Amino acid sequence: MSKYDDIIETVFFNNYKEGYKKVSFGREELAEACDTLNINRIKNLGDIPYTYRFRRNLPDSIKNKAPENTDWIIIGTGRASYEFRQATPGKIEVTKNRQLIKIPDATPEIVKRYAPGMDEQALLTKVRYNRLIDIFTGLTCYSIQNHLRTSIDTIGQIEIDEIYLGINKRGAHFVLPCQAKSPGDSFGIVQVMQDIEFCKIRYPNLICKPIALQFLSDNDVAILELSVEETQEKFRLSVVEEKHYQLVFKNEISEEEIKNICKQE
Repeated sequence: MSKYDDIIETVFFNNYKEGYKKVSFGREELAEACDTLNINRIKNLGDIPYTYRFRRNLPDSIKNKAPENTDWIIIGTGRASYEFRQATPGKIEVTKNRQLIKIPDATPEIVKRYAPGMDEQALLTKVRYNRLIDIFTGLTCYSIQNHLRTSIDTIGQIEIDEIYLGINKRGAHFVLPCQAKSPGDSFGIVQVMQDIEFCKIRYPNLICKPIALQFLSDNDVAILELSVEETQEKFRLSVVEEKHYQLVFKNEISEEEIKNICKQE
């Protein structure tokens, strides 16, 4: 176990009682756990809960205290305050072996030459140039901000990879917070929850559609719309819709393929 595991485990069991569905703690308890364990105090104590919210799985000793098919997650409840909560599930992965929908690649050649790779920034760039959010949602969408960092009183500091605004044919307005992941990563409920809460505050009259993006390969992109609901003190993460797209050259889509697709409309 790492020292982070030791610290978060100590804090959890200092507050947990059998059957609890919520376990609250504050940042100062992380410092106290360092002292108890004779570990030099971590300079950035906030990095400990952040690590388990977005990067690393909780220790097995904590996970085993959740009911079957349920995960413990850590949510922010304000500045320097947190809470272990239960979710079903805590993370979702992209479905394998879905049909790839071919889209003519509109990424400028100069961008592909000088910004190659499969990192999150490359993913956001290709999605933006190819209007994949529009295609996936059926809305006309506009990117208004990326890598937004701000804080919410009830959560603490948050970051959103990109935000789109959209409008449909009836004139309804939408806000679409996007999270981008590298291949193999999973999408966590904590980030979806904070994206939704941000949109409630910043855009209270718009319809919120949380979007998850992931490279499957250099030119294949998975897009998911996610939702979160709370029932019986437990959060549930669900996939509303999922599509996989393949960015191709124009001659890689045959007339027969176009004919068959159009017949289905």
